[in-house]
Amino acid sequence: MSATQTAQLMDGRSLAKRIVDEAAAKATEISRRTGTRPCLATVMVGEDPASATYVRMKRARCAKAGIQSRHIGLPTTTTIAELIDTLADLSSDPDVHGILLQHPCGPHIDERGAFEAIAPEKDVDGVTMHSFAAMSFALPGFVSCTPGGIMRLLDAYDVNLIGRHAVVVGRSPILGKPVGMLLLAKDATVTYCHSRTTDLSAIIQEADVVVAAVGRPRLIHGEDIKPGAVVVDAGYNPGNVGDVDYDTALTRARLITPVPGGVGSMTIAVLLAQTVEAAANQLGVPHL
Repeated sequence: MSATQTAQLMDGRSLAKRIVDEAAAKATEISRRTGTRPCLATVMVGEDPASATYVRMKRARCAKAGIQSRHIGLPTTTTIAELIDTLADLSSDPDVHGILLQHPCGPHIDERGAFEAIAPEKDVDGVTMHSFAAMSFALPGFVSCTPGGIMRLLDAYDVNLIGRHAVVVGRSPILGKPVGMLLLAKDATVTYCHSRTTDLSAIIQEADVVVAAVGRPRLIHGEDIKPGAVVVDAGYNPGNVGDVDYDTALTRARLITPVPGGVGSMTIAVLLAQTVEAAANQLGVPHL
């Protein structure tokens, strides 16, 4: 690309709307066939304002998609044992088809232990070790929602991953690590980078696809981007700022996700789609 060209934006909002519309149509069909609406249970410990906002947004999206939502708000003093009991009860409740544990849960909570209390067939947020293993081995299961949204975006924009060098900046268990596994399953050559990576800029400059998921505002600059690369910014920092310096990357990349309007929109869409899929599996509704 020349310096006068700008990247094409990967419009997550439009694609997310199509995914949610498809999920809504499937939810309606499930209700028609079984008399039961798909149900997503959200669990939140404490009253973190950002978490409360996310939960309200997810419940509102559920309502628009014809998905029933059940919210369980637990006090800040909730113990890990009490949280695990709550998640286990939801896992055994036939009226609940998907479970979302809103995190962070607080410093006193072992989040990994809590995640593992979610039954794999109801892990529509893709946070359990079972789900990670399924992603790693390309087996049936639910993907982590943000990585799943990223893969759907890449597919929608016909990004050929076969043999391409994909650099993932970030190694969280529900974003960086799983998106690398999903890219690998598509025959990309994957490099993981993180806060201790030596000469990060040089590695990014070799990437055909960059996934920024480290949570550091504008960590990646335009000069780090290989001309013609695909840039997926999964970071979200205060002030609607991503992990990529958008303005400088715009003249280097071929495709780029905006913040907001890119990856974030896809996360909830995948959550709803997987909730409907979980309901179909549990209620025995094939071929949706």
